[in-house]
Order: sequence, then structure tokens, then C-alpha cells
Amino acid sequence: AVRMLVPALLVLLFCFRAHAGTSPHFLQQPEDLVVLLGEEARLPCALGAYGGLVQWTKDGLALGGERDLPGWSRYWISGNADSGHHDLHIRPVELEDEASYECQATQAGLRSRPAQLHVLVPPEAPLVLGGPSVSLVAGVPANLTCRSRGGARPTPELLWFRDGIRLDGTTFHQTVLKEGTTGSIESTLSLTPSRRDDGATLVCRAQSQALPVGRDTSITLSLQYPPEVTLSAEPQTVQEGEKVTFLCQATAQPPVTGYRWAKGGSPVLGARGPMLEVLADASFLTEPVSCEVSNAVGSANRSTALDVLFGPILQAKPEPASVDVGGDASFSCAWRGNPPPRVTWTRRGGSQVLGSGPTLRLPSVGPEDAGDYACRAAPGLSGRGGGAAQARLTVNAPPVVTALHSAPAFLSGPARLQCLVFASPAPEAVVWSWDEGVLAAGSQGRFLVETFPAPEGHGGHGPGLISVLHISGTQESDFSRGFNCSARNRLGEGGARVSLGRRASGSFSEQKNMVRIPGSSDGSSSRAPEEEDTGSREDQGPIVHADHSDLALDEEGALETKDPTNGYYKVRGVSVSLSLGEAPGGGLFLPPPSPLGPPGTPTFYDFNPHLGMVPPCRLYRARAGYLTTPHPRAFASYIKPTSFAPPDLAPGTPPFPYAAFPTPSHQRLQTHV
Repeated sequence: AVRMLVPALLVLLFCFRAHAGTSPHFLQQPEDLVVLLGEEARLPCALGAYGGLVQWTKDGLALGGERDLPGWSRYWISGNADSGHHDLHIRPVELEDEASYECQATQAGLRSRPAQLHVLVPPEAPLVLGGPSVSLVAGVPANLTCRSRGGARPTPELLWFRDGIRLDGTTFHQTVLKEGTTGSIESTLSLTPSRRDDGATLVCRAQSQALPVGRDTSITLSLQYPPEVTLSAEPQTVQEGEKVTFLCQATAQPPVTGYRWAKGGSPVLGARGPMLEVLADASFLTEPVSCEVSNAVGSANRSTALDVLFGPILQAKPEPASVDVGGDASFSCAWRGNPPPRVTWTRRGGSQVLGSGPTLRLPSVGPEDAGDYACRAAPGLSGRGGGAAQARLTVNAPPVVTALHSAPAFLSGPARLQCLVFASPAPEAVVWSWDEGVLAAGSQGRFLVETFPAPEGHGGHGPGLISVLHISGTQESDFSRGFNCSARNRLGEGGARVSLGRRASGSFSEQKNMVRIPGSSDGSSSRAPEEEDTGSREDQGPIVHADHSDLALDEEGALETKDPTNGYYKVRGVSVSLSLGEAPGGGLFLPPPSPLGPPGTPTFYDFNPHLGMVPPCRLYRARAGYLTTPHPRAFASYIKPTSFAPPDLAPGTPPFPYAAFPTPSHQRLQTHV
């Protein structure tokens, strides 16, 4: 029994010693705490082996040992004191409660580690300046300002959202209004709104640790924008002369204030409102119609061009061409139409198409190629437009000289010899030569030369010159010798031999010579009144009778004779009145009552094989009556003209004075376009 008691006593002794050695200690100490403003804060404190006084301090200030902490209405201590629990409660927490708290066992001299109480203030909903509806102008940069309300702890962050999506990358900044305080901040969102932003909702959110979900403020964008214009035309494709309606529609904020119409940049006078009606023409294809719409913010315009179908319009005429024999000739013209017209080339007097397209090329031209060429375009679908434009081709060659008929002369009386010269370019001079003399202009002894432009035929085909050699007081040798008429230009020279015929009987009268113009209804004599009884009718000088066997009246009564150019120049007879000063003679050149035989051999250039014989010149019709000399068109010297109007071409005749040359059996065709 003693042996069993001893161990039990030893155990009890050990336990007593262990209990007697336990000292007061903290079972739980307070820790830092974060709490929202207005909520409850609880700081725990638990002690072991201590049954004495426990108190809390705030920033070193003792709150008291009572459980209800008199003087601190929002503070109290909870827990079972016998079990050592002394928890500090604060409710509701205010900003002034933010401090360092300690739990102290006064009698045991124990102090807990300090616990920092942090009071958080959630941010209020931010303020967006100008909200809740912010008016902006489309296309104009703008700033939206969001401002937090002060007192939030910690300082909140301001974020922008659109349709729930954060506007990352958008320019914004935050500004602390009171440095080191919880003052309000601002966030500025920079943007350039567009028309599609009208009615959009933007959200500014203020969030912080105190309120992670944040608080939002929404605004609605109200966009002002210039008109957005649509312009239509009905119909878009139209025939020339048909009516077209243009409709100008616009959306705008604020509303539209005005419309302005223009065509090709020029205002359409009198056009008002959103509709314009016009009659289409070719200009609408290249001159668009535009509509400008305005409001208080700005203006915008749209334009459209019509597809106008119109007939050909001549834009560039072909230019006349002058080409040397053997050279290449070309003509160009331009027609405009929709659809583009087909352009063809023909020669005047013919219907065969020589080529198509804007350019006609004639390589290695000859005399037969001279003439008028036309570029043609057929009218359009509407029957409008089209036509033809002509240009003349002149083929340069050596002069062609033709002897014109000269009236027979009396011995010792006046006489005149004439030749007709065609040349392109114009001759440098027309020269008369005979056995003992050469004369181009002026007078030499009994001889005088006058040269002047030949009258143009119908259509104006020149150039032509008539040269007249006057002889005062003929001699026997004048009737037997030959007179040569010659001309030269840069391409060569040509000539013809002219002979003087002699009247078989009669003598030269000293009277002033008067000549009746054929076709005169006046049957009186051409003599002067004081000389009417002197001599016979046959002796009164070169009075021309009206019964020419080689002349015929045309439709208008004009006298017709053969043409020395076989119709190419349509040369008619030339009325020439010349003054010889004191010398007797003068008068009007007319062909004789009977045709002449072939002329002699030319001195310089032999055209006889080609011309065969020289027919008399055709007469220009003149008003019936008498002409006396001097005549104002006469002149005694020749100055090379700068230009001659081209002669008229008879249909189907050769286009150059080589009239007797054989012509091709077919017309020239264009060889290259």
C-alpha cells in the first residue's frame, strides 16, 4: 500500500508545482483592421492566467476599465472576462476612429502589439460636366470631364466605359485637386465624335478599395452634324432633250436651312428646294449637277453626271493642207458624241469612203489628189447632230501656162496678147519674151505688160494670174513672130506660145474704142457721138458681135465657152479694161466669133502633149452695157500675192491644172489611218 501511494503523491506534487509556475499571457492580440465608414469595427483581445483589470488605449489614451467604456458612446468591450476575453467594439465607425489601438493587462504589466484601424470612405457617384445630355459637334474634337466628389478614402480611380466596354487607350488624365488630401479628382476624356455617336451612352465610374464595384454616372451624347447628302437622278441615262429630275435628300442636326444647286461649278439660278428638273443636253455628260445642303453646323454637297445620249458635235475642223507633188498629206478632225460617232472621209463630188477615224492620210500625193476632203459623222439616235467639215488639199507643182485668145489686130493699130497662169505656189514672175525683147512688167518701147489675179471661179479655186502684153502700133513683124508667156516658181517653170492674128481688111481708126458687152440689149453703136457717121461698122475697131458660134447661154444666160483647164478651175472669161495713156486702143477683152487653132510650141515648158489645143476662156457674165478705158482694175506692174483663194472644182474634174493627164480608173483610197 505504501508502495502504491508514493507514485500518486509524486504526480500531485508535480502538478501543483506546474500550476504554481503559470504566468499571465495573451491568448489573442488585436491586428490591423480596415473598415468602411459607418460600419462596425471589432478588435479582439484574449488573456490567459490573468483575472485582473484589462483596458484599451487609443493612440496611447486609456479608454477606461469598465466594460461599457463611459464617455465613449460608440465604444464597448465584449466577451467573458472570466475566460479572459476583452474585445473592443466601435460602431458606427467614423473617420476620427482611425488610430492605433492596444489591449493592456494593467496588473500583469502586459501590452498587446498595436493594431491600426483604417477607416475607408467609399466614393460617391461622380459628376460629368454638361450631363446628363452632352451636346457635341460631329468632327470637332471635344473633352468630356468627369469629377469625383471629395471625402473618399482612398482616392478613387475614374474610368470611362461605353456599352460596358472600358475605353482603353483613350486619352484621359487625373488631377488631384488638393495635394495630400482626399480632395476630388477629375478625369478628362478626349474624343472626336462622328455622326454615328449620336445617342451613344458613356459611363464614368469612380471605384476604389472602399468600393471595388464603383459607382457610375451615365451621360448621353447629342451630336450636331452637318447634312449628310444623297443625290439621285431619274432617269440616269437619258436621250438629249428629255426631262430629268434630280432629288437631293439630306439628314442633319440641327435641321436643314437651305439648298443650292450648281451645274459644272456654276450656280443654277432660281433653283430652290430638294428637287431640280432640267432638259438634258450634251453638256450634262461632262458638267455634273451638284446639290449643296446647309444647316447651322455646316454644309455638304454631292454631285452626279448624267449619261446623256446625243448626236455628234464637231469639236475640231480639218485644216487646209498644201503639199508638194509626191509628198504625204493628212487631215484630222474631231467629233464628240455619246455613243462615240463613226467618222468617215470622202472627197467632194464623190460618195466613196476613203477612210474612217479621226485622221485621213494620203501618201505620195499627185495632182489628181488635189481637192476638198470632208470628214462626216451621221446624226445620233435622236436625229440630232452630225454633219460634215471640209478642208482643201492643194498640190504644189510647176506653173501651167495657157494662151488665151487674142483678137486679131489691124496693122499699125493696138493689139493685146493674153495668157492664163495657174501655179501653186504663186509664180515669182510672169515674163513675156519675143525676138528682141523680154518684159515682165511696165513698158518697153511699143510694149507694155500688165499682170493681175484672175477672178475666182465658183468655190474659189485659185491661184490664177492673167498677164496681158499690149502692143501699140503693130508692125508686120508682130504678125509673123511668136510671143512666149512663161512663169516660174520654186518647183519649176511653164510657158505657152501666143500668136497675133491680123485683120484682113480695114484700117485703124483713131476714135476712142468702145466695146459692147455680150448680152447687151442696147443695139447702138460703140462709137462716140461725134464719130457715128465716120467709117463703116467693120472699120470701127475690135467691136465684138453677139453671134459667137462657139458660145452658148447657160441657165442664167451666162455665155459658156470651153475651159482651158478642162473644168478643174471653172475659169470664166475675164473682163479687162486697160489704159494705154495717149496711145489708141484699150477696151474689153472678149473671145472671137470663131475658135482658134492649136497654139505654137511653148518656149520654156512644153505642155502641148497634154493640153492638145487651147480652147477659149469661159466668159464671166457681165451686166449689159459699154465699158470704156481706163478701168480701175488695171495696173501696170505685178507684185506676187501672198495668197490666193482656191478655185472652184467642178464635180468629177481633175484637181490640178494638168487637165489632160490621164486620170485613174478608180478613186484614191486611204492607205493608212
